Amino acid sequence: VAYLTIFHVLFVLFVWAYWKSIFTPPVQPGKEYRMSYADKERYENEERPEVQRQILAEIAGKLPVYTRTGSGGVRFCDTCQLIKPDRCHHCSVCAVCVLKMDHHCPWVNNCIGFSNYKFFLLFLAYSLLYCLYIAATVFKYFIKYWTGELTNGRSKFHVLFLLFVAVMFFVSLMFLFGYHCWLVSRNRSTLEAFSAPVFQNGPDKNGFNLGVVKNLQQVFGEEKKLWLLPVASSQGDGHSFPMRILCEARNP
Repeated sequence: VAYLTIFHVLFVLFVWAYWKSIFTPPVQPGKEYRMSYADKERYENEERPEVQRQILAEIAGKLPVYTRTGSGGVRFCDTCQLIKPDRCHHCSVCAVCVLKMDHHCPWVNNCIGFSNYKFFLLFLAYSLLYCLYIAATVFKYFIKYWTGELTNGRSKFHVLFLLFVAVMFFVSLMFLFGYHCWLVSRNRSTLEAFSAPVFQNGPDKNGFNLGVVKNLQQVFGEEKKLWLLPVASSQGDGHSFPMRILCEARNP
């Protein structure tokens, strides 16, 4: 009975997190980040790149935008016609700009970003525990098969198949989940791990790193009782994030 209870709890949590990862749409930037008709016309009619950069800088000056392109210009999406908020990137698969984009995941066929990154992490965690539980409960039957106590041919195939699949997925998920845990502890996305965000003072891979505890709270929220449940509890609105430099300036 205890085995069945644990099995059902893990299965429900796994399906819940997977469902939320799939059907939680990626959040796009708000209207204030989109260019007005007049600014868009002025930008498109201007042929000089330096003047276009000045126009974007003028528009971005009214917004809480601190990250820049590699050349120092304001990050602008030509496809969506908007100023990119910090940590926002354009997803070529979803064809939209996604707030705090991490990556586009083929497992859930959805873009992982601010709105569903917590659900994706819990999906990995529950999948890892689910595979570990299956491997642990099947292992004693594998021992019986190995010692010759299991004589049924079909049972042998089922035991070997379940153990092999559970162990294979467990090892794969362990590396993927461990990598994302490391990213969360450093407050980085997958994209930021490969290409450090650029600020006005230059690239800084630790620009959003506030310490392990605050980094966890950025993703899971301040209420620890909600950390393990697939419910929305991430801090902020996805448009702006606390930065290490600003926090150090306020608390030298």
